Amino acid sequence: MAVPIMQAVRVGHYVVKQHLLGRKRYPLVLMLEPLFRCNLACAGCGKIDYPAQILNQRMSVQECLDADAEADAPVIAIAGGEPLLHKEMPQIVKGLIGRKKYVYLCTNALLLEKKLDDYTPSPFFSFDVHLDGDANMHDASVCQDGVYERAVAAIRNAKARGFRVSINCTLFDGADPKRVASFFDEVMAMGVDGIMTAPGYAYERAPDQEHFLNRQKTKQLFRDIFRLGKGKKWRFTQSPLFLNFLAGNETYHCTPWGKPLRTVFGWQRPCYLLGEGYAKTYQELMDDTAWEKYGTGAYEKCADCMVHSGYESTAVMDAVRRPWHIMKVALFGPETEKPMAPEISLKNQRPAEYRYEEQVHAQVQNIEAQKPARAPRVRFHRAETAPAEEKSAATA
Repeated sequence: MAVPIMQAVRVGHYVVKQHLLGRKRYPLVLMLEPLFRCNLACAGCGKIDYPAQILNQRMSVQECLDADAEADAPVIAIAGGEPLLHKEMPQIVKGLIGRKKYVYLCTNALLLEKKLDDYTPSPFFSFDVHLDGDANMHDASVCQDGVYERAVAAIRNAKARGFRVSINCTLFDGADPKRVASFFDEVMAMGVDGIMTAPGYAYERAPDQEHFLNRQKTKQLFRDIFRLGKGKKWRFTQSPLFLNFLAGNETYHCTPWGKPLRTVFGWQRPCYLLGEGYAKTYQELMDDTAWEKYGTGAYEKCADCMVHSGYESTAVMDAVRRPWHIMKVALFGPETEKPMAPEISLKNQRPAEYRYEEQVHAQVQNIEAQKPARAPRVRFHRAETAPAEEKSAATA
């Protein structure tokens, strides 16, 4: 099992408790983005296309701890941007672990070896390294040669020093199932604790818009990969039912509130992937977001999304309702041969709205408004610069 037993037990207890309390919406994972700045410019990323004023913003340690207190989710994923660029990241991680939260720090690993001394191995902490396939696949994805080698070296070093390390593998159109399966074999041989995988989400600002998967291609790709994985001991950090969903065997609807996102702007509506506005507090996010307007079948931007940030929570909640089902999938793996589950109809989805420029303009204005006013510069003539007592002494 890729997820530690105690984490699985605590998260399971938490989910059952929410059901018994009758809570309709609750967080499973708090997503934190304490900064947007990154040291890579990946072709499929829509998170770094901001003006310098925004890229220079950081959430403070206290803001991160306050976000945790507001959402009170059992698991926290710290993303970005590149979190290791944040000078106070060690304090943020230490504070969250001190609250017995399970923390996953998502990183491209370029700075990982340099920063390892700033962290301490803990059953509550894991590095989650971004690796989108083998060396050629990954370096093409991040648009820079040599990144895969540096990431793998950092993974081996972190493992040797006792850290838990998982990988985050995003797959795009054109991925070869055999190469992906070989890559999964490779990372298991490295001693990686688990794999998190998903299809890339079509960020509207991503430089490369041609290689995002639609839902049918996603299902076929993962069926082909899981078929090749039969009998292998791949360890995933995700619910077996989410993997079953990726292979086209579940008709799930998105649960966007399951992984709420707190960024430098506030609480992002409606989800980690889709920024259509911001709430000042977590409670405002929960109470005032028109959730019914989002998700596959409801909104054009969500049509092809099958990403874990929206559907992992759905799968976990389904496991509580159908424990026998998850046991079967966990034992035998995702179905790869039978007909796929029915797809959600898109005929009634509302058209996409594009508000990026408007939101960026508003955030830049807000940043500028919060800057302290500069004192006016007073210019003196050279004869006026000496203090009065010096002048009088000179004339005495």
